[in-house]
Amino acid sequence: MATKRPPRPNLSRALTALIRDISRTMPEFEHVRASRVLVVAGEARRASRGTVKPLAFAGGTSVDKVTGRKKPIVRIDGKRMLYTITLRPLFFRDSTPADRVETILHELFHISKAFDGTLDRQRRHARMGREFGRTLRPLVRRYLKQCPKEILDALSFDGEVLVLQWLERPTASYLPELSNTRRIYTEDQLFLGPVRMITRTHRVTRLPTFRSGSSRVKGPSSGSSESAR
Repeated sequence: MATKRPPRPNLSRALTALIRDISRTMPEFEHVRASRVLVVAGEARRASRGTVKPLAFAGGTSVDKVTGRKKPIVRIDGKRMLYTITLRPLFFRDSTPADRVETILHELFHISKAFDGTLDRQRRHARMGREFGRTLRPLVRRYLKQCPKEILDALSFDGEVLVLQWLERPTASYLPELSNTRRIYTEDQLFLGPVRMITRTHRVTRLPTFRSGSSRVKGPSSGSSESAR
């Protein structure tokens, strides 16, 4: 008789609990509302473990009044999402639990204090350079000392977990007169699917390089519309 397979843990719930706890216990992130941040698993992007995408223009609007470009609306459980954090394969397959906490903190650190669906321009890697890591690392160390055991246990799991993933991924923005892209995305464009998680007990961090002006600087990579770790 075949052995019944134990249920896969729902990592999406644990990640939402992590963001909620960070917002509740860390003054630097008190502006973050976990209910408006969607976390999904996605494809590889260079050596990044995660990226954050803003889902609105300044002031929380879906239309840029200057260019006329629009952002698709992402609405989950009836609530409009303001940010999407996409976790890359390295998050799942080559990270320690502490690395995973750091990735989430890193992406939340990019979010505007206004929490209006935009990113903080002052916290771009190209602007901060090495100062980004020097500012973030003490926050990571402080949070790790207080992170609830049940959340760290969830991030320590080794095996298949369930994580939200896109069936149809929203574009960053579009011109209405030139595009027939979907305007509103909901649970219908998502699914809860398996991802293999391989947890390391120890990892020597090798930060990728990125260009800042004419010099090469050690630090996390970043994109034009998303900030990456």
